[in-house]
Amino acid sequence: MKKLFVLVAALAVMTTGALAADDTPVQVAHMPNMAQEFIGQHFGDVQVSYATMDDGLRKSYDVVLVNGTKIEFDGNGNWTEVDCKHGVVPEAIVPAQIRKYVADNHPGQRIEQIERSARGWEVGLGNGLDLKFNKSFRLMDLDD
Repeated sequence: MKKLFVLVAALAVMTTGALAADDTPVQVAHMPNMAQEFIGQHFGDVQVSYATMDDGLRKSYDVVLVNGTKIEFDGNGNWTEVDCKHGVVPEAIVPAQIRKYVADNHPGQRIEQIERSARGWEVGLGNGLDLKFNKSFRLMDLDD
């Protein structure tokens, strides 16, 4: 049983390393149009530091701006996460229901991170609080 566990663990480590090696540098101009437009519309005044493409199980793109903001896109160019480590997520990409909830329940807090998925939304506030909403924008969890 120990040998089987060691074998499975070794395979997991090798697979993880192989998947991490799939990141390749890419120019923003070679990313899907939706991603290019998103960057231009919401972060056009900030220079791109670098961009990578992960062509692993699911193609995705990561873009890092010179101000430290990180943007993740799926293979079609739809944004999946925006993390403004030293700033505020552009208001236009935060659904109105989430903006209202934050303003009503956490006044003065800024939204520094937002992530969207098929299950819902996750928002990170400046005070370290993470809010999780379902697809209907109902608060499901708070985590600090």
